[in-house]
Amino acid sequence: MQWAGYTACPKLGRIYFCNMQFIRYAIAFLGFLSACVAGQDTEILRKEAEQGHAIAQFNLALAYDLGDGVSKDLAEAAKWYRKAAEQGLVQAQFNLGIAFAQGDGVPKDLEEAVKWYRKAAEQGFAAAEITMGDVYERGEGVPEDIKEAINWWRKAAEQGLAQAQFTLGLAYDLGRGVPKDPEEAVQWWRKSSEEGHADAQARLGLAYYQGRGVPKDLEEAAKWWRKAAEQGLAQAQFSLGIAYDQGQGVTKDAEEAVKWWRKAAEQGVGLAHYNLGIAYIRGQGVLKNLVEAYAWANIAAIQEPELTQELRDSIEKEMNQEQIAEAKKRAKEILATIRKP
Repeated sequence: MQWAGYTACPKLGRIYFCNMQFIRYAIAFLGFLSACVAGQDTEILRKEAEQGHAIAQFNLALAYDLGDGVSKDLAEAAKWYRKAAEQGLVQAQFNLGIAFAQGDGVPKDLEEAVKWYRKAAEQGFAAAEITMGDVYERGEGVPEDIKEAINWWRKAAEQGLAQAQFTLGLAYDLGRGVPKDPEEAVQWWRKSSEEGHADAQARLGLAYYQGRGVPKDLEEAAKWWRKAAEQGLAQAQFSLGIAYDQGQGVTKDAEEAVKWWRKAAEQGVGLAHYNLGIAYIRGQGVLKNLVEAYAWANIAAIQEPELTQELRDSIEKEMNQEQIAEAKKRAKEILATIRKP
């Protein structure tokens, strides 16, 4: 869902750790199981499953899903998920919903996916609750209904699910499905931030920087940007670099600014490329280096062509043809290492 800055993680329920805040929930989920798949003899597990033990059925399904101790077989996984789900095992209901959503081992059927998500959500399974919010927001298997999405996101948020708290905060910030309320947005972002959610930390930092929903406080802004930046969030790294460059909420430090812009630049943030070009041409935080300056300016031009043209022209006037050729080669080398944003 683009507006919330959230990408659904279809393998979550299957204990695939995705790049989301659900990892904590997944660990708790593993703790629920009376016996994990890796430590069980598959034949013993199968006998228990065939005797109708729901957790054994779930574990056997997980074994087939992961190919752990048996050949991977998504149809068999779906079969055993269904047996456990029909006994009311919430994790199996959620996984079966994912199987139908993805068409893994069963025909793809979004309405059937929602049916099983709903069963899990109605038992209070937070991952299913946030997923119900997502399907209502996107209109997948149900009519699009942002207010119903909010209802489900709120349930997950109130259980402490950081991603849901972040998403609910965005809804209040944008006035989507709820009245626009920056203070309420900040409350949810704070809860999410305290759980370590990097996007929420970055948003909270921006709220303090702008004085939106909270009194303006540049030190608090820098504090939350740092937390997000240290988790690798590119935009927070860029913002923290600006804070050090301007001395906003932190002691002015050109070298620290360059350090954080470089991290953001390595993840493809165009304005960070531009700022590195400026730093190298001025010798701020780094030794002046025309080749590096021109290389970073060339890279910045890919995303910020209008902004960068004047910078490139000014650097080029100070260079000879050999330096320009070297800078273009250097730009290609840098581009090969940059991760797409």
